[in-house]
Amino acid sequence: MKRRAPVLDRETLTSEIASLSKLGIDELRERWKAMYGKAPSQEIGRSFLTRAIAYHLQERAYGGLKPSTLRLLARVAEQTATGSSPKKPQIRKAQSGTVLIREWQGNAHRVTMLDDGVSFNGKHYRSLSEVAREITGSRWSGPRFFGLRAPVMENNHGTP
Repeated sequence: MKRRAPVLDRETLTSEIASLSKLGIDELRERWKAMYGKAPSQEIGRSFLTRAIAYHLQERAYGGLKPSTLRLLARVAEQTATGSSPKKPQIRKAQSGTVLIREWQGNAHRVTMLDDGVSFNGKHYRSLSEVAREITGSRWSGPRFFGLRAPVMENNHGTP
């Protein structure tokens, strides 16, 4: 994205932002109204007013969000407003006593869930991830390795 030349020089911008902390709440509300075209809600406190005005000053000086970020935010807002947000996939939990079986490189591995961890090959482990590491020799998400989490969830940080 091409950056435009700053409208305010750095020193002027810095001093203008610093001066916000000296303004009273009524002055901040007037400043907000001048910048955003309408009065802020009475529930908005001094801290938020100060930060929003400072952001707006910086945005005017250095440019705003990238168009791709604006599109993403608009899409999320629309989904939230219409209630059409994607449903979160159900997370399966294994209760104490559950036996999980995972085939790995031709061998079936049985794990028993306990109240305080996992039992595998007669040994106690704190987590499924420790068992997955024992089986594979590399770091794995234990719940994913044993099929309690869909691969898609892991790749997208919990979102489908």
